[in-house]
Amino acid sequence: MHGSRLSSSQWAPQVPLLRDHLDLTLVDLPGHGWRVGEEFTLARCVEVIDESVRAVPVGTPVVVAGHSLGGYAAMAYAAAHPDALAGLVLAGASATPTGPGAAVYRGVAALTDRLGAERMTRVNDRVLHRLYPADRIDPVIAGGYYFAPTAAAWREVMAHCRPSMLAHVRCPVLLLNGQFDQLRIGARAYLRACPGAREEIVRRAGHLSSLDQPEAFAGALLRFVGSVVDSAPRA
Repeated sequence: MHGSRLSSSQWAPQVPLLRDHLDLTLVDLPGHGWRVGEEFTLARCVEVIDESVRAVPVGTPVVVAGHSLGGYAAMAYAAAHPDALAGLVLAGASATPTGPGAAVYRGVAALTDRLGAERMTRVNDRVLHRLYPADRIDPVIAGGYYFAPTAAAWREVMAHCRPSMLAHVRCPVLLLNGQFDQLRIGARAYLRACPGAREEIVRRAGHLSSLDQPEAFAGALLRFVGSVVDSAPRA
């Protein structure tokens, strides 16, 4: 699952690195991508993710991975279905969205509302093209930006998402965070809440670690998937 304001096209640079090693399903969250007309709620996210999980053949180990907003949606799914997954990857989603930590989320939503979609599009295009080569970022941008659900999405995250959501998740959990990502500040709380969790750091990467260091991100993801598949019960 993708992060806020983007769609499943966020994963375009990851697809060629992963597709020969595992079966990929890219999910658009409500209000984003082809689900642009849907209202964003975490409850609806859980339903959308569950549709994809249920489409996997019975007995096949399933790992759900999400970045940022998608990570919190993945967390909500795992909390609602604690026995459904072989593994859970939360990328850039290790902050507790309460107290001072919530300022990050409020800031993103406020900036989006203040600038408006047209100006935010220009800002995003300019920043992303400055950070990344065109062949990496243009397929991401081609999926469009989705600003309308931002405020509602982060209100949902701030209202419902806590480290305690992982307390009853039985599968291994990977916190996959960029070295300079501000949203990894609460990782210790998540590790305490979930004994089956561990953290891996993508060096020289920020919040968009899958774009900053695509090969390192994909390598960490594949190692984790390999470990949970190897340890999954055989039918």
